[in-house]
Amino acid sequence: MREKSVFELIVEGKVPCNKVLEDNDFLAFEDINPRAPIHILVIPKKHFRDFQEFEPELMAKMTSFIQKLAVLLGLDKSGYRLVSNCGKNSGQEVFHLHFHILSGFEKTNKTSTLF
Repeated sequence: MREKSVFELIVEGKVPCNKVLEDNDFLAFEDINPRAPIHILVIPKKHFRDFQEFEPELMAKMTSFIQKLAVLLGLDKSGYRLVSNCGKNSGQEVFHLHFHILSGFEKTNKTSTLF
């Protein structure tokens, strides 16, 4: 049996997080090691190792969830970056599908290489 990821433990309430938005299928919370002034992680509550395992029917729901989150944070007006690393050669560190929402910085050569 595989060991649960930290994100699964967050969903179960065994590891604390600063929740930003939650519904029955998804959870958004602040990244504990932010790479931008605003750095939110969005995860499905059900475990998927990465994007390749993600159920297509949930993608539409996740899209709506992320759009709602962007409006809640005012990022729909100011702009944001949406990133998901898929697999070990992409830099994925936690093997539970997640999206990074990054904002609050002026784009420079330095910020263009965050991911």
